[in-house]
Amino acid sequence: MDADWVKRLIFVSFFLYLGLVLSACGGKEDITPTAYLPPTPASAPPTASQSAVVYNPPAAPAPQCDDNLYYLQDLTIPDGSQVAPGSTLDKQWLVENNGTCNWDHAYRLRLIAGPDLGAPVEQALYPARSGTQAVIRIQFAAPAEAGTYRSAWQAYDPQGIPFGDPIFIEIVVQP
Repeated sequence: MDADWVKRLIFVSFFLYLGLVLSACGGKEDITPTAYLPPTPASAPPTASQSAVVYNPPAAPAPQCDDNLYYLQDLTIPDGSQVAPGSTLDKQWLVENNGTCNWDHAYRLRLIAGPDLGAPVEQALYPARSGTQAVIRIQFAAPAEAGTYRSAWQAYDPQGIPFGDPIFIEIVVQP
C-alpha cells in the first residue's frame, strides 16, 4: 500500500468517526426535516382567484331555558258560574311561571278551543320572572243565547311553541 493512500484512509476514517461521535453525544434525538419554503413577497389582499383562510370560532350557544306555566287557581268567575246574557266578565287566573325562562313581551296567550267570548284570540302573556306567580286577566263578554260555554287558552313561547297548563273559563248563561 502506498503511504499517501494510507494517510487519506486514516484522515477520512477520523472524520467519519468524529461525525459519529458528535451525532451520538450531543445531537437531537428527533430531528424532523423541514421543507424549504422560498420567501414570499409582502402579503397583498387576496384576489378573486385566491382565497383567504380566516378562522372564526363558533359563537357560544345561548343558554337554554325551559318554559312552563302551572295553573294555581281561579281568582274570579269559578267554572260553572251563572251569568246574565251579554254581561262583561273580568276573568283572572293565578298561575306560576315554574319554568326557567322569564316571560317577556314575546310570550303570548292564545285561544285553543271554544268560543272567544268577545276577547282577542291572541294576547300578550303577563310578564313574569322564573319562579314567580302572576295573574292572567282577560275581559270576556257572555253570549246573548243561554247555554254553557267553555273557552280554553294556552301559553306560547317566542317561537310559537305551546307550553304549560291550559287555562279555562266556563260559564252558564241564564235566560
